Amino acid sequence: MAAQLQHTNTPFLKKQFPITIVCDHISSASNIGSIFRLADAFGVEQIVFTGIKPLLSRRTEKTARATHKTVPYKYIEDENAFINNLKKEKQYIIALEITSNSSPVGTMQLPKNTAIVLVIGNENHGVSKKWLETAHTVHHIEMYGNNSSMNLANATGICLYELTNKLKI
Repeated sequence: MAAQLQHTNTPFLKKQFPITIVCDHISSASNIGSIFRLADAFGVEQIVFTGIKPLLSRRTEKTARATHKTVPYKYIEDENAFINNLKKEKQYIIALEITSNSSPVGTMQLPKNTAIVLVIGNENHGVSKKWLETAHTVHHIEMYGNNSSMNLANATGICLYELTNKLKI
C-alpha cells in the first residue's frame, strides 16, 4: 500500500510560469487567501490587486497558509497606467468570465514566449468592463449543472491548471 507523502518528500518540480493574476475588485478574505495558495501551487510570478486594496486579515492568512509571505504581490492604484504598461510590454491578457463571446478555458490558444495576465473579477459583479475590453480573449469554465457560476477561487484553480499545462508544452 502506498504511503501518503508530506510536503518535505513530494516529487513535484519547482517551476515558475510567466503568469500574473490580476484581482479586479476582489473583496473576500477567504478568496484572497485561496488565490495566494493557488498562485504558489501553480508557480505564478505575482498577484496584482486593483480596485480594492486587499486586507491581509487573519482569515486571509489562515486560508493562504503562509503563501502570502512567499508569493510576490502588489496593489495598483492607477489601473489605467497599469493597463497601458501591460499593453506596451505586449503581455497577453486573458479575462476569466462568462460573456456572450467567451469560450471554454480548454480551448485557450496561447502565444509563444509571451507573459500571461489572468484577470479574475469581483465575487458578485465579475470582471469589470474596463478589463473585458482590454483582454485579448475571454474564457469561461464549462459547467453542466443548474448554476451558471462557481466560487472564484475554484474557477481560478481550474484556469491555472489549463494555463500551466499549455505553457509546459
